[in-house]
Amino acid sequence: MIGRPRKAIPHFWRTQRSLLLAATAFGLALAALFEGVAWRRAVATNDAIEALRAGRDIPIDIEAPPEGLFARIAYLAKRDRLDQARGFLEALDRRGNASMRARAHYLVANALLRTALEHIEKSELEPAGPFVNLSKREYRRALQLDPEFWDAKFNMDVAARLVRDFPDFERKSGDELSADPKKLWTDIPGKPKGLP
Repeated sequence: MIGRPRKAIPHFWRTQRSLLLAATAFGLALAALFEGVAWRRAVATNDAIEALRAGRDIPIDIEAPPEGLFARIAYLAKRDRLDQARGFLEALDRRGNASMRARAHYLVANALLRTALEHIEKSELEPAGPFVNLSKREYRRALQLDPEFWDAKFNMDVAARLVRDFPDFERKSGDELSADPKKLWTDIPGKPKGLP
């Protein structure tokens, strides 16, 4: 009985050798094809990231890898195209790691704060308030994702000094602004200079 399994393996190999070799070759070719497609996609993503860093407006698919989404968000935030960046930020929030997502929220918050500071420099205090509040919301989100993100902490402090938080308002509505103009007021002392 012990001799039969020993004889069965060589017999099986002789009779099924060509089928096994063909199946192995097909499996290896399929694996190589999948690896080739993944490699080509990584090369295309890297090329798009480099182009975006160089300042060229390269479209990125919303289903792109997280690194491509982050590069597109950085490009759009630098140019204050926040409406377009919002969709990519939502896609990144679904797939990216916490550190990358924190950096993306930080970049969007910086763009919002820049817009607020531009309004302040033009003495347009009323329109600056909502931008400051939106930037604070994005800084909070970045800090939720990465509590040790010092730059986000510092910029959050700058934004908090620009517009006083409304304690009664925050208890009722969170970060969203009410549409009733009688309940809002602006408390913008001016652009802060240096560290506190």
